[in-house]
Amino acid sequence: MDGHSEFAGRVLSWLEQGLAIAEGWLRSPAAWSQFALLAAAYLVARLIARRLQPRLVTIITPKAASEGLLPDLRRFLLRFLPLLLPLLAYGLTALGESLTRATFGSGEVIAFGKRVFLFLAARTLVRDVVTDAFLRLLGRYVLVPAAALYALGLLDPAMERLAAAEVVLGNIRFSLLTLIRGAIAGSLLFWLGAWSNRQSADYIKAQQELRPATRELAVKAAEIAIFGAAFLLLMSILGIDLTAVAVLGGALGVGIGLGLQQIAANFVSGIILLLEGQTTVGDYVELDGGEKGTIVKMTARACILETFDGKWIVVPNEDFITSRVVNYSDQGSANRYEAAFSVSYETDINLVPGIIEAAVAALPFVLKAPDGPDCELRGFGESSVDFAVEFWVNGIDDGKNRYGSPVLFAIWNALKVAEIEMPYPQRVVHLRPAAPAPA
Repeated sequence: MDGHSEFAGRVLSWLEQGLAIAEGWLRSPAAWSQFALLAAAYLVARLIARRLQPRLVTIITPKAASEGLLPDLRRFLLRFLPLLLPLLAYGLTALGESLTRATFGSGEVIAFGKRVFLFLAARTLVRDVVTDAFLRLLGRYVLVPAAALYALGLLDPAMERLAAAEVVLGNIRFSLLTLIRGAIAGSLLFWLGAWSNRQSADYIKAQQELRPATRELAVKAAEIAIFGAAFLLLMSILGIDLTAVAVLGGALGVGIGLGLQQIAANFVSGIILLLEGQTTVGDYVELDGGEKGTIVKMTARACILETFDGKWIVVPNEDFITSRVVNYSDQGSANRYEAAFSVSYETDINLVPGIIEAAVAALPFVLKAPDGPDCELRGFGESSVDFAVEFWVNGIDDGKNRYGSPVLFAIWNALKVAEIEMPYPQRVVHLRPAAPAPA
């Protein structure tokens, strides 16, 4: 209750001071002249803005189809035109303040008006210029109230009040002002870091002359550098000694060595994968554990594989280093597959390779280079002669692109046309005569 009564007393004191200042202004001829200068500054600023703004729009607006850095910069500047009126009023008021102080030796009224125009500029910035949701929220609840307190001359007392209030966390003491400043600075820094990270990632990914693995590594390095710099800058703003951060880093290193070995191994493995570039985004891979799919994303901890039926498999990076990985090559490269079939023993097997190779070569997706279809005799089974035809295609038989099924259809149709039988197992059953009954 004592704290509330003390605060209420301060508020009443500020109100009394404000009423006394307003009463003094109403009785002072110098104050009335300053009010007139404020009104004149606003009217002149409004007239200049009305004439100048259409011309600025015409000059700054780029052509509709133009692209590039300069047109984007001009479009960005167009968003700030609503600030023209309050800023012009602020500038003219500043000139009027210097004039009244030289003439009357005082300029409190016009200085108050200048602060009001600055408040209007802040309000216009948040309402009409800023489009990002986070920045608009920050401006609405931080910038505009701070500008209002500054206009009323209450910003310094409020700062002193916040600096005097302490927050105790164990043996650590912070002033409320330090916590608020840290929260605002941290929000801005990490928002700026996220924006910078997106811009740098888009720029790096647009460099097609770099290998995909190099681009991914550069994106991760830029992300670590940006957020690391933001964290160190925030520590400096909060006044935290960076030696404490070094001690924390040492303790974190011990924790990683003892309890986070697997995470550290995956992180290091991810860096090795990006540096070597033997597997990268877009590759179709198959691991010893049976996982197979196209790599759609590589993170610091794991690789994301997408199967042909749309499922995502998260594979730790360490598995790519410690186990055997079959990489079916980069996108667009040729791969060899084979299809097995059998014919009966009554077939003239010397005719089979020519028939099958011609039938498979006629398929539109089968390549002639690096080698055309090759039909090979694989062995003599119990009831059939076994063959296999090898063929090259430009892609991967991953389920989406089914190359095996059309090839088998072509083999079946070609054998039917040539009247070659594809046998099935047959068994001969011998029935013994029944034994004579005992006499």
